[in-house]
Amino acid sequence: MIRIHKEGRLIFAIISSLFIFLGIILSILLANTLWLLIPILFLFLLFIIFVARFFRVPERKTVFNDDLVYSPADGKIVVIEETIESEYFNDKRLQVSVFMSVWDVHINFFPFKGKVKYFKYHPGKFLLAIHPKSSTLNERTSVVIENQKNTPVLLRQIAGAVARRIVCYAKQGNTFNTGEELGFIKFGSRVDIFLPIGTEILVKQGDRVWGSKTPIARL
Repeated sequence: MIRIHKEGRLIFAIISSLFIFLGIILSILLANTLWLLIPILFLFLLFIIFVARFFRVPERKTVFNDDLVYSPADGKIVVIEETIESEYFNDKRLQVSVFMSVWDVHINFFPFKGKVKYFKYHPGKFLLAIHPKSSTLNERTSVVIENQKNTPVLLRQIAGAVARRIVCYAKQGNTFNTGEELGFIKFGSRVDIFLPIGTEILVKQGDRVWGSKTPIARL
């Protein structure tokens, strides 16, 4: 049984109702043309299943290690590099980026236990999320989380070419546990993490990772 995330329940209800209604109408109009009706109804069903799968809530049980940084999203590691982070730190950081395709779970998770020190929403463009400049040009949210050892890490949710809405549950001053929901990005997107230089990276570019399950770094 697929559990639908709260950010997708209305969309799923509207799409399901629309296609069920169209299916009933077509069943009446094409009752004598089953060779055409059955494939159409099958395609309607596949699309409903696709939407349900996109907004699904995964069942995951992970025993967390406080020294580890877990992936904030499902997807593929597309960037591991040193870069200048110019919004908050204004110095060199180690960037790790996770790209989410439309087939991935699109819930974002807090990668470790900590306190939100900074939050900002940035309007912007809708370049392909895999594009290097999407990190600074696209619509995005930036969240700085400080762990129990007072080490700050910046997490950035980035909209993609199809995504048009970023939801973020982080609030400045609040404390969150590892694996709690950070937010949701709809229809293809990316999450960047900016770690201190010298952080031990536990993944490599091209690796497949799972949110709140795959360790990606050790602080």
